[in-house]
Amino acid sequence: MASATHTARLFRDRVARRRAAPAVVRPGPVWALPGLVFFVVFAVVPMAGVIYLSFTSWNGLTSPQFTGAANWSRFFKDGTVWQSTWITAALLVGNMLIQAPISVLLGVWSAGFQRNRAVLSAIFFLPLLFSTAATAVMWRQLLDPNFGVPAKIGHLNVFGGQWSSIAALVLVTSWQYIPFHTLIYQSAARAIPRSLYEAAEIDGAGRVKQFMRITLPQLKNAIVTSTTFMVIGGLTAFDIVLLLTDGGPGTDTSILPFKMYQTAFQTYDFGYGSAIATFLLALATGISLILVKASGYDKMRSTMEGV
Repeated sequence: MASATHTARLFRDRVARRRAAPAVVRPGPVWALPGLVFFVVFAVVPMAGVIYLSFTSWNGLTSPQFTGAANWSRFFKDGTVWQSTWITAALLVGNMLIQAPISVLLGVWSAGFQRNRAVLSAIFFLPLLFSTAATAVMWRQLLDPNFGVPAKIGHLNVFGGQWSSIAALVLVTSWQYIPFHTLIYQSAARAIPRSLYEAAEIDGAGRVKQFMRITLPQLKNAIVTSTTFMVIGGLTAFDIVLLLTDGGPGTDTSILPFKMYQTAFQTYDFGYGSAIATFLLALATGISLILVKASGYDKMRSTMEGV
């Protein structure tokens, strides 16, 4: 009888505590409505408009005239578009090969507790404060073949050839955006439990083995996120090309966004420019989805699972 009485008392106390506890408001679909409206108005509607314009002929002044698949037929036969696609791919690969390893190493380093780390990190992150226009103008002056650094070391013309111009674009883009990707890796590296490294040290693993066996696997989600940003940024870069090389020499650095700009805003062929923009949209979306699916990132598996 005493046991039954004790059990009943515990049940009453539990009910009383639940009634006294504040009600928990669970988010419902209505909470997502503002974000959904914002996305539809500023993303879905403009994308639908661009896709529609890709099937029209429009000079920006008169009403668009529906022309069916004429722009797309022209697109697939246009050699300059495929040249721009190749240049875009070369610039994208170059940026990834330079930015990814440097960002990972700097991110892991800046997540540590080295002496003067905070001061050096603050100085290193300064390029993030500059606008792309300011960065491009500054580097254009520094690399000027007549008055810049190349003129002082042998009258080199960095912008005189295709590969040297692409290399200059990779250099400037990496200088500005490596700090951004470093921040991603820094935050991810700080979330790695210290106990993993302590266990590895007990087992006799050195710094290199710890980096390869612990740090890199734990940075998997950060690597996918950073790579996706690099892909999207590389496929949508425009202002850096416009201000640094202006697509030159000739059309040797005319990437797809720059080609779209020239078509739409210099020749006022907005219909064909919209076709190029739609192709860019499909390309960026497709590559991003492939990255997410191939990495398993869509399943949102925690890299700390089992820790």
